[in-house]
Amino acid sequence: MWARGAAWTIKRLGIFQGGPYRVGVLALFLLWLASTTVGGSGDAGHLDSQASGDQTPEVATKTASAPAGPLALGSQPVAAVEPPPEPAAASEPPPQPEPAPRRFSATFTGDMLLHTRVNRLAKQWGSSSDATPSEPFVISGDVDADGWSVPKPLEYDYRPMLAPIQPWIEQADWAVCHMEVPLSADNTRLEPYPTFRSPGDIADSAKALGYDSCTTASNHTLDQGPNGAVETLEVLERAGLHFTGSARSPDEAADQIWLELGGIRVAHFSYTYGFNGFRLPSDSPWMSNLIDSERILADATDAREAGAEYVIVSLHWGNEYINRPSSYQTGLGPDLLASPDIDLIIGHHAHVVQPIDEQAGEWLVYGLGNLLSNMSQLPRRDELLVTVEVTETPDGSFQTELQVLPLFLDAATMTVMPSDPQLRPSDIDQGLANQLDQSWARVTSVLEAGSGWDHLTFAGRSDSDQELSPIEPS
Repeated sequence: MWARGAAWTIKRLGIFQGGPYRVGVLALFLLWLASTTVGGSGDAGHLDSQASGDQTPEVATKTASAPAGPLALGSQPVAAVEPPPEPAAASEPPPQPEPAPRRFSATFTGDMLLHTRVNRLAKQWGSSSDATPSEPFVISGDVDADGWSVPKPLEYDYRPMLAPIQPWIEQADWAVCHMEVPLSADNTRLEPYPTFRSPGDIADSAKALGYDSCTTASNHTLDQGPNGAVETLEVLERAGLHFTGSARSPDEAADQIWLELGGIRVAHFSYTYGFNGFRLPSDSPWMSNLIDSERILADATDAREAGAEYVIVSLHWGNEYINRPSSYQTGLGPDLLASPDIDLIIGHHAHVVQPIDEQAGEWLVYGLGNLLSNMSQLPRRDELLVTVEVTETPDGSFQTELQVLPLFLDAATMTVMPSDPQLRPSDIDQGLANQLDQSWARVTSVLEAGSGWDHLTFAGRSDSDQELSPIEPS
């Protein structure tokens, strides 16, 4: 800029037209101008740079950590940068309660062996106004044109015979009867021992009492041939009862074992030692299940691999009328229970109560005796109801506790009742009370012979009242 000003001054004054004197003056003027421009305050240059826009001004910066000092004239103070506040600690979520362990209860009773006298009394109850409950009980009868079930009265009513034990049946998550005999769909063509066909109303009675399922593999499964076995399952199905132990197709045989109890996947198998001389059809070997140790173990393993968390095996086995388990039972039972794939064994067929063994926390119930029958000889009227309480432990395994309820069948009325002095009916005569005392003593004596005696408990008694008062059998 100073060069342009100098040129303007020279031209204005006409210095190059005035001789040597003017040239000298010019030289002095140029020296002065250069000294004031280069060594001066620079205000003119500063203003010119702002006007021209050719340069970008520097911006002074200061970090918050620089030491404080005097500010340059005309500068603006820079606010110290505060460190970001510490983030607030995330509040801990409230502790969640531990989920309740999965669990279920299952109750098992003895043989349904419906002799002629049992059925005769059931028919009397069915036709008696005294047997009519306050809430009429009906079953599905014929089907009308619209497909709706037409209710009809229960012709053979077995409920009064089992009413005293109904509370223990109803309170279980899963109550299982042992239907030893074939059933008639229309209560006709009935046959007694040795080749049974019994009224189908027993299934409806069982359902009304609180039963959920029946095991069906027994030595009488094929008494009425394959058609009789199929008819039995149709009767149970119509009554709304689950079943395991016999089947109408291979798929049904595979599917019937599965249960879902308390969120626990359970498999329940049922086997029998034989069929009283009858044979399974060659084209239907799946119709029922024969006891074979290798097959039982393989079935249990397959179930476990398919997702079963708890496996129950029911066995129709043993010597009839003998309280002591046979060598066959004591050989097979412990071997099966030793398998990691079997958790509980329930036995039938002996028609008398047999001991209960415990093996590494698992239970082997050798025999429950009868439930309904016309076997009037003692001890064939001593019976047992067992309930297992299955609870998942923190490591994912299952703990099984077992309760027993000794029962007695009163031959005069065909009524089943607890023999426990604390639980039996109060309105009984002294003669029946004496029979109950004797039955209680016999059954507890049998149970005491089993290895599970010290760890089983008696149903209906508090934890502090498990010590039994001895009653000597007469």
